Amino acid sequence: MELPKKARAVIVGGGVSGCSVAYHLAKLGWSDVVLLERKQLTCGTTWHAAGLIGQLRPSQNLTKLARYSADLYTRLEEETGVATGMRQTGSITVALTDARMEELRRQAALARALDVAAEELSPAECLERYPHLETKDVVGGVYLPLDGQCDPANTAMALAKGARMNGALVREGVKVTGVETDGGHVTGVHWEQDGATDVRGTIATDIVINCAGMWARDFAAQSGVSLPLHACEHFYIVTEGIDNLGRLPVLRVPDECAYYKEDAGKLLLGAFEPKAKPWGMGGIAENFCFDQLPEDFEHFEPILEQAVSRVPLLADAGIHTFFNGPESFTPDDRHYLGPAPELGGYWVAAGYNSIGIVSSGGAGFALAHWLDRGLPPFDLWDVDVRRAQPFQKNRRYLHDRVSETLGLLFADHFPHRQPETARGVRRSNLHGHLKNAGAVFGETAGWERAEWFGTPGANNQDSWGWNRQPWFDARAREHEAIRTGVGLYDMSSFGKIRIEGPDVVQLMNRVCGNQMEVAPGRIVYTQMLNADGGIEADITVTRLSETAYLMVTPAATVHRDLAWVKRHTGDLRAVAMDVTSGEAVLCVMGPNARNLLQAVSPNDFSNAHHPFGMMREIEIGYGIGRAHRVSYVGELGWELYLPTDQAAHVYETIVEAGADHGLAHVGLRAMDTCRVEKAFRHFGHDITGEDHVLEAGLGFAVKTDKPDFVGRDAVLRVKEQGLSNRLVQFMLRDPEPLLYHNEPII
Repeated sequence: MELPKKARAVIVGGGVSGCSVAYHLAKLGWSDVVLLERKQLTCGTTWHAAGLIGQLRPSQNLTKLARYSADLYTRLEEETGVATGMRQTGSITVALTDARMEELRRQAALARALDVAAEELSPAECLERYPHLETKDVVGGVYLPLDGQCDPANTAMALAKGARMNGALVREGVKVTGVETDGGHVTGVHWEQDGATDVRGTIATDIVINCAGMWARDFAAQSGVSLPLHACEHFYIVTEGIDNLGRLPVLRVPDECAYYKEDAGKLLLGAFEPKAKPWGMGGIAENFCFDQLPEDFEHFEPILEQAVSRVPLLADAGIHTFFNGPESFTPDDRHYLGPAPELGGYWVAAGYNSIGIVSSGGAGFALAHWLDRGLPPFDLWDVDVRRAQPFQKNRRYLHDRVSETLGLLFADHFPHRQPETARGVRRSNLHGHLKNAGAVFGETAGWERAEWFGTPGANNQDSWGWNRQPWFDARAREHEAIRTGVGLYDMSSFGKIRIEGPDVVQLMNRVCGNQMEVAPGRIVYTQMLNADGGIEADITVTRLSETAYLMVTPAATVHRDLAWVKRHTGDLRAVAMDVTSGEAVLCVMGPNARNLLQAVSPNDFSNAHHPFGMMREIEIGYGIGRAHRVSYVGELGWELYLPTDQAAHVYETIVEAGADHGLAHVGLRAMDTCRVEKAFRHFGHDITGEDHVLEAGLGFAVKTDKPDFVGRDAVLRVKEQGLSNRLVQFMLRDPEPLLYHNEPII
């Protein structure tokens, strides 16, 4: 078998994702790209996908990618001569509850803001567009006329042909047996002919792209890369031909976990049931090729029963096919894209959560441009592989979590909604104390964090919805405590990166926009910027000593930020390491914070001795810690960094003294409202990698008079040209509407 000895990039996996990446790289002129498929193209999950093309996704940029996929699949046939079967049939999503209709209205508003055609429907209008629908309990719906459906296998084949036409090499029957590395970077891949271990070789390359679908986790693990995904069984039926069915839009009834697709006079009914069946716990056989899983009609029957009531003609339709096939799912229902933090040159496009057809066209486009330019075409934090936590590769965790995430695709997407499975993995040393104080916990990056506090000792329960929830009053009380008294909250989940070495000042000034050559003890608020001046991280950095700094990041971004620092270290004599678990963090905030701390510590917390932006070592109770005078809530206060083994003692000391100072426990939801009130930025919510630091109003944290740093030229360019956009703060005169994220302003 003839394969090249060298390639610019090697793609592993010949499903629609791998074919899309190959196509888009080849279109950019990367002619020496090789795609290797162990068996046959599309033989994993692509061939049995439903092929639904829904353009509206949860965020602006994911919607851009879905719209790109729809447009690409429409024009691929003309370009390649391979029919994709793309038809813009439109889609209808119907609501059976007022809460679901509120969600659909919000989605429709966002769609219109993004120039995606969307029309709200009454029950009668739903019936007009889908005449077989039972509408007696339908509240309303939303119609997207340019949504559609395609043939998944042919779409992948068209992408593969397009890749070949532009110079890429696509080979079937070649198994990649391993990735060769040197010095923490990819240097090549080892391959062998499938079924013939005596035919093997190596392709030298700096870039490998894992598009291995449901095998991607195990393949990544061979190279020390964490890729948390797990296969689940996904069910659908296809009816016999139905007379007078007519051409129909795609129909989704999320309140019944069902979707319907008409094709060639037949109806496909698929399900995203609330309790899914994980599959492949012991690994997925290498000979799995165009296979399906055993039928489980009992599992599917409740969905079918509701469907017969919803679309009554199903009662008389024969079942032509009962299909059960595997699809890969992730812990948060979002796919993985981008560079793995553990290994240079290792990239990922996998884990599509049963929406791989509509996702892959845009994902291939985005990844190709990311590789070509070194930056994604726009912010992709929602799907960035660097959000994955190393512990999430645990197979028991994945088994339990994906049994829920499959169903969450069609669940109500309420703000603040928390997963219920696989909880309690990461807890601060104070978890039990906070629970006894009435904490109700949410999860971020596996951390259990107090969202709000109810009555101590009571069975406090979280609730979700689009309207004001019972915990709004608790949140208001906590917010008021920070503004007028003193609040205590646990931020042990902060990501903490220690950066140390003889060249550490030079490294910090390279990756940070602010001046980092400050005296030990000084705290610097800064951003790490990309080459376009966009915000890669929003952080505080404390200089601990002449040769050491502590970078504090959000819990969800610590691995992304650590990888960014390592990527820019080069030959500098400095090392960066994650030390998150080494210290607990207690925050004491509010006008009475100084008096409370003075009651439990002999140290001087006066403004003269301990001004804002400074760190001091302190004695507190019987322990020793560091007090960082910095505040994310905009009030007087300190973040206390404590050895984890002393955290419980210090907490107890503060709470005991707090009784005389009006101390209140505070959760993260109140903290969030406080920071919004002060217009403090939140990475991933207000600011991302596509937001220029000056447009975000953070130019005060950038010092262009210091030696060169990443993004400096882009900052100077915008300074000279002037701003074209600004991040601004609005206040509603009417307090009733609740704003969560992505609402258009009209």
